[in-house]
Amino acid sequence: MSDLDAALVRLGYTEFRPGQREAVETLFARGRLLLVAPTGGGKSLSYQLPATILPGTTLVVSPLVALMADQVQALEARGVRATYLAATLEAAEMRRRMARIARRELSLVYVAPERLVFPGFRGLVRELDCPLVAIDEAHCISEWGHDFRPEYLEIGAVLGDLPGARVLACTATATPIVRDEILARLGLPADTPQIVRGFARPNLALRAAEIGGHRERETLVDAALAEALGGPGRARGTAIVYAPTRKQADEESARLAARRWRVRAYHAGLDGKTREAAQRDFADGRLEVVVATNAFGMGIDRPDVRAVIHLGPPGSIEAYYQEVGRAGRDGTPALGLLLIGARDLPLRRALLERGAGDATADAVVVEHKWSMFLELIRWAEGGSCRHDAILRYFGDEAETLAGCGRCDVCLALGGDTDARDPEAVTLIVRKALSGVARVHGRFGLQLAVKLIRGEADERLERAGLTTVRTFGNLKEHPASWLVALLRRCVSAGWVSFAGIDRPVVTLTDDGRAVMRGERPARLLLPAESRPRSAGPVGPRREKPAPDRTPARTAANEPGELDAAAVALFEALRRYRLTVARAEGVAPFIVASDRTLRDIAALRPRDLAELERAHGVGPYKAARYGAGLLQVVAKQVGSQLHSG
Repeated sequence: MSDLDAALVRLGYTEFRPGQREAVETLFARGRLLLVAPTGGGKSLSYQLPATILPGTTLVVSPLVALMADQVQALEARGVRATYLAATLEAAEMRRRMARIARRELSLVYVAPERLVFPGFRGLVRELDCPLVAIDEAHCISEWGHDFRPEYLEIGAVLGDLPGARVLACTATATPIVRDEILARLGLPADTPQIVRGFARPNLALRAAEIGGHRERETLVDAALAEALGGPGRARGTAIVYAPTRKQADEESARLAARRWRVRAYHAGLDGKTREAAQRDFADGRLEVVVATNAFGMGIDRPDVRAVIHLGPPGSIEAYYQEVGRAGRDGTPALGLLLIGARDLPLRRALLERGAGDATADAVVVEHKWSMFLELIRWAEGGSCRHDAILRYFGDEAETLAGCGRCDVCLALGGDTDARDPEAVTLIVRKALSGVARVHGRFGLQLAVKLIRGEADERLERAGLTTVRTFGNLKEHPASWLVALLRRCVSAGWVSFAGIDRPVVTLTDDGRAVMRGERPARLLLPAESRPRSAGPVGPRREKPAPDRTPARTAANEPGELDAAAVALFEALRRYRLTVARAEGVAPFIVASDRTLRDIAALRPRDLAELERAHGVGPYKAARYGAGLLQVVAKQVGSQLHSG
């Protein structure tokens, strides 16, 4: 029996889960590792097992106090000397545990990130024989990610105090750009091994639906709960309903209670005892449904969550997949339903521009977070398997399923397709964008729809817009279809919003280029009609055209790259990380993942072709273009030579 297998048995396990042995062996062989695997994938064993083999005291940084306490209790029950440090401890208990650490009595110490700023603790760490530092929830170090924690920025300095320690960074949600920032913030080299696996959840039936109002939302929520749980009192598991606001959480909880569900609300506006009672009742199975804001869920590990329903879109794909991933952890069928309304896009933009407290929102941060939100909207409106699109987004290409067969898009692809003439699509999109150009910065999205539909409105008349050629240029389409079309133009980056209290639509530079015919209108149009669901949850989505080439899909989802393009994308990532470190900026400032994927698909030969990629304007082309083109030329040349 090997040392690893013997240590595994001592921890009470009979065999490794897929990927765990590879992670531990890589950590021992290379001394550093970035491990990306979903919650419940067994990441903790990747540092717990080495801690029982290596001499000295392993340090684990984790933001989840309840999880630390549970893991320490489980380790002690297996004979592993472990403890944790967090602000919840009494001062005397904190001193007692610090003394045990100083006496080197412990094999493993969990520490909350805020403890890292204390000089006394930092001095203690410097005196330790520390063979391994593990950073759990490592995406929290990404300043522009979806769950940034400022105290995580101290970890790099701690690692500087321990130059001989191995380093393991673990996270459940990290796109390539966030992984690059994790390495940069921790001071790890660009060639640090990265293991990305376990994101495939084919037991989840993922669905997204555009809704026209609260009645349609209620109908879809009720149908989802009935499908997943059978009905109130059927004892078929539990469900989580995520609401965008505290008010919506309270209202939806009351509505479901009136329909005889055992349900409670959970959000930060409730007092601590009420929140604790709701969480305890959910964990113990006394509740069938929790209606919550995103404050609920960290550390929740019920295996029988049969549905996760979002009443509105969260801020990013990372946030969405972390939340919907709480369903179906027992491996049996479960569903995830994401509902998106017409007001969600301007509302999200206004919230981002409003910033936090009295501080003015940083324009660069606003644009980055807006881009993260639009990636989620593109995913919701995309034309290929929802599972595969998410796997590509996280860089988990190896586990793509070539269609899960369960999501709404896969089910729609099983029927007849509705092929669209690319020239007809281009004409419709350009007409819609011309309407936005006419109301640019003056009116909202609904008035832009009235303009291109040719509907009378005194505001259009006062502005002299009822006599222009744009007036009524798409009058053959219903208003709801045109709203859906313009929302897709928003998610494609051609239309945006400005203003906090009353957002108005604006035409972006990319949108002008499309309107003028300087760039292609790569877009899947909404369905001509959207039938309501009459059984399984969620309306059938439009049937995407069979010709799903990169040019047709790039505006809607992370593109399907061939093997050569994936290799080029990884080379561009390495270049991005090098430049970001040299300039002392976050990697996304240099280029987003979407930009790099576009470049990898386009393989540009000069600056003019480079500017066809998403997010590459004259400034980016002048600043980074030569280097990006050099990477492309070198990679393409080596591929031709090897071929």
